[in-house]
This record gives sequence, structure tokens and C-alpha cells, in this order.
Amino acid sequence: MSDPNSDDYPTDGSPGTDDGTADDEPAERVPSEVDSGTGAGDRDDRGRDPRGDSTQIANEERRRNTALVSAIVAAIGAWVALSVLLFEVGEASLWNNVLVGAVVFFAAGYNVYRLSNDIPLSVGIASLVAVLGIWLIVSSALLGMLGSLFWSTLVSGLLVAGLSGYNAYEAREARTVATEPETGV
Repeated sequence: MSDPNSDDYPTDGSPGTDDGTADDEPAERVPSEVDSGTGAGDRDDRGRDPRGDSTQIANEERRRNTALVSAIVAAIGAWVALSVLLFEVGEASLWNNVLVGAVVFFAAGYNVYRLSNDIPLSVGIASLVAVLGIWLIVSSALLGMLGSLFWSTLVSGLLVAGLSGYNAYEAREARTVATEPETGV
């Protein structure tokens, strides 16, 4: 049984493969073999990555960036949930920040988990977190938060909305690349 993610490259310099096809014959690819943006299944039958070097580097950077951004969003969610312990808060502000912060923390943490296991980022989860970031912005004024809690919630909401919006965009782009049909060359 062969590992599709192994780095075993043919070293004998032979032009063909074991199945008798020549290098200049285009290989038929099924949608599951197209780059998903996660690194899973990116190698052809000969163990080589069929993408160009610049595309490989860009996709690797994208994977690293989205995992880091998701981890930052999870940390901000934890801050929102725990900030009520540091600031003077009313009951509505307390429950809002604890519940929304906890959901942001777990949802962004879920995306970090997905990315660490080479599973594509969830567009729906990233979008939900972005909407919750917008809610944090609105709720800071709507619930009458005062002083430091107001600014903490407002800035956290701006960061969560912006960073999760970026992640949702990147996840959608990766899904588009993975599912678009190849044009024959």
C-alpha cells in the first residue's frame, strides 16, 4: 500500500510509469485529486507534485496563514469570554460576552483542528465566527457597555470579524480551486 503524501520520488530518471503511459500523455484527474488547499492528495501517480513551484509555495503559505489566523481568533474569543472577570459588567453584558466568546473560541478552535489534520477550513464555521464578530461590535453599543469593557468588546469584535472574514474568503478560494474543472491543455 503506498502513501500518497510520501516524498518518494523516482530516482532512476525513467520517463514512463509502471502502467506504461509516457510522461507527455496528460493524466486524467478526478476532482478528489485536484488541490484542495490542504496538501492531501496533491501528488500524481509517480509521487510528484503536479503543480508549479510558485503554486505549491503559495498554497503552503495559505495553509499556514489560515491556521495561524484561526488560532488568533480562538484566543480573542477566549479573551472576550474571560474579560468579564476583569471589568465591571452588567448581567446582559456578562452573558453576551461569555456565550459569544465561548462560541468564537470553540468554532475557531474547530477550524484550527481541521487544518492541523489536513482537512480544509470550514467556510460555514469561518462565516459564523465573522458574523459573531459583527455582533460583538453591535452589542458593545446596544447593551450599553461602559468604559474598558466597551472598548475591549468593540476591538475584539473588529478583529474577529476581520480575521474570520479573511479565513472565510481563503476557505472559499481553496474550495473553488479544488472543485473547478481542469481545462485541457
